[in-house]
Amino acid sequence: MGDDTLVELLRAREVRDSGIKDFFDLADRLLDRANVQLALSKLDRHALIALGSQPADAAVLDDLALAVDGEAYDAVAEVLGSWPTALLEGAEPAALAPVSQVDTALTDRAAAERAFATTFAVLEVVEELRRQPARELARGGIALPDSKRLAAAANVPLEQLPALVAVAASAQLAVLASGLWLPTEAASSWQQGSTVDRWLALATAWIETLPADLRALLAERRHSAWGEHLDAWVRWLYPAGSEWMSDRIIEQEARAALLGVTSATTPSTPGTHLLAGDPAAAAAAIAPLFPREVDKVYLQHDLTVVSPGPLSAPLDSQLRTLADVESRGLATTYRVSAESLDRAISAGATADSIRALLLGISLTGIPQPLDYLIAETSRRHALVRVGSDASGSYVRSDDETLLKAIRVDHRLGSLGLDAHGDRLHSRLEHRIVFWALSDARYPVAAERADGTIVTVERERPATTPVVARDHAREIVERLRATAGEEAETGTAWLERQLDLAIKARIPVVVVVTMPNGTTADYLLEPTGLGGGRLRARDRKADIERTLPLTSIVEVRPAD
Repeated sequence: MGDDTLVELLRAREVRDSGIKDFFDLADRLLDRANVQLALSKLDRHALIALGSQPADAAVLDDLALAVDGEAYDAVAEVLGSWPTALLEGAEPAALAPVSQVDTALTDRAAAERAFATTFAVLEVVEELRRQPARELARGGIALPDSKRLAAAANVPLEQLPALVAVAASAQLAVLASGLWLPTEAASSWQQGSTVDRWLALATAWIETLPADLRALLAERRHSAWGEHLDAWVRWLYPAGSEWMSDRIIEQEARAALLGVTSATTPSTPGTHLLAGDPAAAAAAIAPLFPREVDKVYLQHDLTVVSPGPLSAPLDSQLRTLADVESRGLATTYRVSAESLDRAISAGATADSIRALLLGISLTGIPQPLDYLIAETSRRHALVRVGSDASGSYVRSDDETLLKAIRVDHRLGSLGLDAHGDRLHSRLEHRIVFWALSDARYPVAAERADGTIVTVERERPATTPVVARDHAREIVERLRATAGEEAETGTAWLERQLDLAIKARIPVVVVVTMPNGTTADYLLEPTGLGGGRLRARDRKADIERTLPLTSIVEVRPAD
């Protein structure tokens, strides 16, 4: 086999690296009863029946090293022979229940509602990860405090969060890097798309990341009810491994429901198009079912911004720069605060540009309390300045009282701030000091030596995904590297057979080439191998024989 083919075989057979030193060990592992049982349990009924035919007409059997030229290996036949004879019996279940055309409209509306909610929940997860990454535990799963924070941001139950993160990851919107979940660069462009485009990206990513067998299975059943009907059919189709396949189906059914591909185990019209490989038709089918996007909002005296529908993506992104999402739904509520406005001004906005944005989208003008907050925040912005110096960083302010408050603030004790003249100094890098002050809600800005204000980004690990070890490829590369010339010859295989016979103390038939060119068969019980010679006891002649390996042309099991 070529390297890539062999790697795929080891992945399919789930071969682990323990104890595999050469290709003979690998051959033993592939013929091991437990591994054969595992491989057979993943074959469907048709492939298993094909194993019993002569020759078996199923290329997958050869691809999985379960058969050669359609003829099952002895180890495979032995496992099959140990199974109950009734395993492959039984009539195929009745055709899956077809989708009712009467209920299609209800199904599609419910599916679209779920798809809409999931799309915006993923958006909030990505936004929250941008604000603060989430820590992945060594044993797997996001740490509980971060899970609660993300679930609250997305307004979903805690148990639903892993599925949302998985959806975001499959669409390459979030990535695990250096033990932290972070948004990717692709997330920014995804957020700028319409609601339909966002949903389509999530749903098509789910389809594309499905294993080939599941994708084909679900696509074949796109016009039939899932749930119990699908489970019964899967159990019939995979008689030796129905639990394994059923567990995978259940997981993907939950993902499909989350994305609106199905509703109450019934494929929706958009979902049917997706499973058929027609994303454009899926988008066209779901677009009329999504709430219409709006471009105007209500500004309220309590400093909230209420959008009467899903805000268009560009406006939503702009509004998020100066307000925080307070509640998400058909009517989304944002809240403006001194901190959110200070964040916007630090990013380059001004009081005038903020007012211009709000006036352009407001149906109610700018309420007086909000206008006052904008003016006051703008006035106080950068009241505290942070910059770099030779010893680390400094903090300065024209407000001496505020500077004294910063020095005695117990929340900032880790910065080690010391007073030197009219400034506070820290040995820490200025970005660390800046974000500590910002998190403590001081009106802080970073500056250059000349006093020019600059924007500071939180430092994050590189968004390079953690690449899981490819154990299968590692095995192949190591075996290729260590395989000598002898391993490519028949001699190595003969030695391996003889060595196994010696360890198992079993007789074998050894075919030897005679000086006159003929061959002779000896029924031998091998006792030793070394120096290029085989020592064995001849069972028929009842004598000890020593044979040069160069004369042995074949070793086969004794009858």
